[in-house]
Amino acid sequence: MEWLVTIVAISTVGWLINNWIRAKHGYELEDEWGGKTARGDTAETKRLKAENRDLNNKLDSMQDRMVVLEKIVTDRGYTLADEIEALRDAPSADSGVPLNIDKKEKA
Repeated sequence: MEWLVTIVAISTVGWLINNWIRAKHGYELEDEWGGKTARGDTAETKRLKAENRDLNNKLDSMQDRMVVLEKIVTDRGYTLADEIEALRDAPSADSGVPLNIDKKEKA
């Protein structure tokens, strides 16, 4: 009979530890019949959900901007180094004259 009490005690302790961990991390708790007991949303939970929604919206807009930037960089053979070198070689007096990037000096 002692083995039966031991098994029931181990099961009960396991159930209590399981519910304690679930409560600590914000999950629904199990009742004694295996059903779930939902926790009510607190003010902090509502605030965190709203903040999470805002951050997801910002992330979506940043991803859209990243796609546009990738298109700018990869389209038409973006040549930043050539443009920088053309700016170095350009005379300072002719600030309104377009740069001659396509023509490279042959040495």
